[in-house]
Amino acid sequence: MTAIDGSGTARARCVLAPNPSLMTLDGTNTWLIAEPGAEPAIVVDPGPDDPAHLDRVRATAAEAGQRIEKIVLTHGHADHSAGARQLAELTGAPVLAVDPQYRLGAADALGPGDSVRAGGCELRVIETPGHTSDSVCLLLEADGAVLTGDTVLGRGTTVIAGDGNLGDYLRSLDRLRALADEPGLRALLPGHGPLLTEPAPTLDYYIAHRAERLAAVEAALDAGCRTLASIVERVYVNVDRALWPFAEWSVRAQLAYLGERGALPPGVEIPGVLPGPLPHPLGVHQQHRLGVQLYPAAGDEVGQCLVHRLP
Repeated sequence: MTAIDGSGTARARCVLAPNPSLMTLDGTNTWLIAEPGAEPAIVVDPGPDDPAHLDRVRATAAEAGQRIEKIVLTHGHADHSAGARQLAELTGAPVLAVDPQYRLGAADALGPGDSVRAGGCELRVIETPGHTSDSVCLLLEADGAVLTGDTVLGRGTTVIAGDGNLGDYLRSLDRLRALADEPGLRALLPGHGPLLTEPAPTLDYYIAHRAERLAAVEAALDAGCRTLASIVERVYVNVDRALWPFAEWSVRAQLAYLGERGALPPGVEIPGVLPGPLPHPLGVHQQHRLGVQLYPAAGDEVGQCLVHRLP
């Protein structure tokens, strides 16, 4: 396990899942949330359906004298949610989620401003669609922390998934950035990668990065590019061609965003579904090497600490 495992705040502890890959960085961060000294606990994002990982989550809670009372999903992607059913069966805890297909037991929908409580500990739901349509973040106000799922990562920026939307994502980043200006917000607890202790600069970097990528796509359109392949070839000319399928997901989201605003020139092709899945996962160290190629770091402090997964 890495330094990510066991990190956290007074009320949040990370249990790192053993599923490292190009898409998951070091693995999925499962968060165990509880009031100090209290028995009831909340698990946020149980991670993959890995019996050893789920046993470790339960053992970590038991060692602290805690009992898992609720399970919460930041979104439905399998690397965050696949273990939820098994963990619910093992603990009797309900599974709370935005998307009803992931809810189990006596679980209500998660809506903006809702609170999830256990033993005096409270998580407040922040609506943050964009990475997926069902993405939420969770404010742990007592610790000045936000659990961000895949909306903000500990290293790099996130991909806009097939059911996600760049416009929604930009609005979600603005919502989190406004929250970062409030007194007391000290940390972002991501779904992948290390804890971030500078919320405002991190979010500023995310917002600036998206604007830069969008400007590059617009420049490619102005130069006459009309297909995903031609835009990627121009924008990512200095990147290993083996990584271009990843870039196509980002470019597709950017074209859809421009199309919603009537800003696409005639003849632009936006496929409804990209052909085939993303390439197979790679090991963490290999993904870091490729990440540097695909996303050269910005010159500022935040940029230097981030290695990008996808455009």
